[in-house]
Amino acid sequence: MKPKQNIMHLPVYQPGKPIDEVKRELGLTEVIKLASNENPFGCSPKAKEAIIATVEQTSIYPDGGAVELTQAVAAELGVQPNQIIFGAGSDEVILMIARAFLTPQDETIAAFPTFPQYKHNAEVEGATVIEVSVDADGKHDLGAMLAKVNERTKIVWICNPNNPTGTILNEQEIVSFLDAVPDHVMVVLDEAYVEYTVNGQFPDSIALLNKYKNIVVLRTFSKIFGLASLRIGYGVGHPDVIRSVNQVREPFNTTSYAQKAALAAVKDKAFIEFCRDANAKGIAQLTAAFDEMGLPYFDANGNFIMVDVKRPGNDVFQSLLRQGIIVRHDPSWGYPTMIRVTVGSEEQNDKFVDALKLALREVAVS
Repeated sequence: MKPKQNIMHLPVYQPGKPIDEVKRELGLTEVIKLASNENPFGCSPKAKEAIIATVEQTSIYPDGGAVELTQAVAAELGVQPNQIIFGAGSDEVILMIARAFLTPQDETIAAFPTFPQYKHNAEVEGATVIEVSVDADGKHDLGAMLAKVNERTKIVWICNPNNPTGTILNEQEIVSFLDAVPDHVMVVLDEAYVEYTVNGQFPDSIALLNKYKNIVVLRTFSKIFGLASLRIGYGVGHPDVIRSVNQVREPFNTTSYAQKAALAAVKDKAFIEFCRDANAKGIAQLTAAFDEMGLPYFDANGNFIMVDVKRPGNDVFQSLLRQGIIVRHDPSWGYPTMIRVTVGSEEQNDKFVDALKLALREVAVS
């Protein structure tokens, strides 16, 4: 049996190494995972209570339309329920958008490097992917991306803050881009890390929906809400767009556990504030250490930092791994001497910094 020809070359997504696997491989008793941008503080206690309370409903199919959660999030954002669609993580919403809108005759534009699922799902649908390198500061080069737009362009993907670089585009930059993009082009603003932003420059993309009918905003409960294992995220857009995406959504695509936990999590403002403040302190803690070590890094606006270790990134990754610290290095990013580290708790950050100093002594400058 032969699969579709256009998927033969596609790489399989490689997640960060699991903690238990590293313990087994290296004989370690303690491992700190700072590779997958997970919340080191877990999830809201109220979300845990909601999960436990849902156990008795395990044999019953979930609400296929996530109606209660949709209404709560719509009220939170100030939009209508028919402007929201939920998926198994915002990853699935990306998949559904690609499935609903992209054909082999279409082109789609994304930054490089950025979240790889934009390209992956576009190529599954046979669309042509145009990649535009980020600028020297690790930011989307919107001017260069705009120059690639033509009559075949169907979707432009903007990851803001960008993963893996962590940089953001401000409201003026986004608005100027939207003003210049033709109406037939969808602009997807992936804001998985929006709740971590603290510098006051981040665009109010939900408000922009009132003017720009061609944008879709993606959000997730995997990051600051700490529900990554439950797989739940959502997209917000014009009702006509969301209706089209809903037409390709699988039935019961989000679980009762995920819906109830997300409903509780979105209401726990105190937990979110705590995580946001702790993350900001963690960024300051890590960047101060990088400054002391003379290591350049991109401006961090999510819950991770991309830092130049000035040595082969994979060698530093392996040295940290042997010390029980899992970070992320991906040769496909095009940054051979950079690693991405998730901001942990104060204690985890201290242990990472100590391990990094040892790794820098172990690994020779190339």
